Amino acid sequence: EKKGFTVERSYTGIQTAFRATFGSGRPNVCVISEYDALPEIGHACGHNLIAEAGVAAGLALKAALECSGAPEGRVTVMGTPAEEVEGGKVYLVENSAFDDIDLAMMVHPAPYTVIKPTYVACADYEIFFTGKAAHAAAFPWEGVNALDAAVVAYNAISFLRQQMKPSWRVHGITLNGGDHPGIIPNKTVLLYFVRTLSKVDLKGLVEKVIACFKSGATATGCKVEIQEVGNSYDELLSNTPLAKLYAENLKSLGMTYELSKPLTISTDMGNVSYIVPSIHPMYTIGSGEANHTTEFTKVSNTPEAHSQTLTVAKAMAYTCIDVLTTQGMLEEVKKSFEAGKPC
Repeated sequence: EKKGFTVERSYTGIQTAFRATFGSGRPNVCVISEYDALPEIGHACGHNLIAEAGVAAGLALKAALECSGAPEGRVTVMGTPAEEVEGGKVYLVENSAFDDIDLAMMVHPAPYTVIKPTYVACADYEIFFTGKAAHAAAFPWEGVNALDAAVVAYNAISFLRQQMKPSWRVHGITLNGGDHPGIIPNKTVLLYFVRTLSKVDLKGLVEKVIACFKSGATATGCKVEIQEVGNSYDELLSNTPLAKLYAENLKSLGMTYELSKPLTISTDMGNVSYIVPSIHPMYTIGSGEANHTTEFTKVSNTPEAHSQTLTVAKAMAYTCIDVLTTQGMLEEVKKSFEAGKPC
């Protein structure tokens, strides 16, 4: 607001989301500031830097739109919370937040710089097994062991891996495995993530994994309740013309990059990419540390990390300016978007 943007807080009813706009008419180009952190290890995925990049690119675009002879158009900085689990962007998509947006982009810190990384579809599940408590030494036959149900489910998923495609991922943790060794556990809780290259494959793999959870209940006599956590994420559809522009601008700023890289990570930006032309490049912050580690947390607030972030923010701003000023470019972007959507 102090810089002249019109700011809408609690955007579309999401308390920690915001939308800041400057300019008028169309095209409306959107740069995204993502912000949340991980339990215990903080900004181990660098979302503090993503927020910084979106704001910096938005300010640069505003300055460009204020210049004499600037093209007509609008810049939107979208603040999107809760990417790590809930999927804040999915709620924003469902609430029509992107309906007047012509294109969207964001960047993500990583150990490498990639223009079109592979982001896969993902769904998260919490599994509750309920049995019957009993004295584990004196009367174990009176119990129904919920921990055994969790172990059976875990092993069933391990056996399933032989029939999983190389790009599929199933990984989870035990949130509650019982209260005391002397008590047959009557409740256990698992949390699992299921990932595939596309949301089409995701449905089939989820069915197989849920069958594994149910097998744990069947084998032990427990009851099972399976709940989806947050929103499922679609795979990312990187827009080729936007990616090409971004790569050219990044090169002009002195950064080297890989065009693509096969990864098995996920983002709620995938859901946005099904609605509007989008890109979600990754960029190195110079350390080589892997995301989701305490080492990455330490380097996500270094001078080098902030310097790299401002460079990619410039590349985003330049890319948006290219779309605003190059005749026919927006049409090319939208044509590629329509052609690239899965049937």
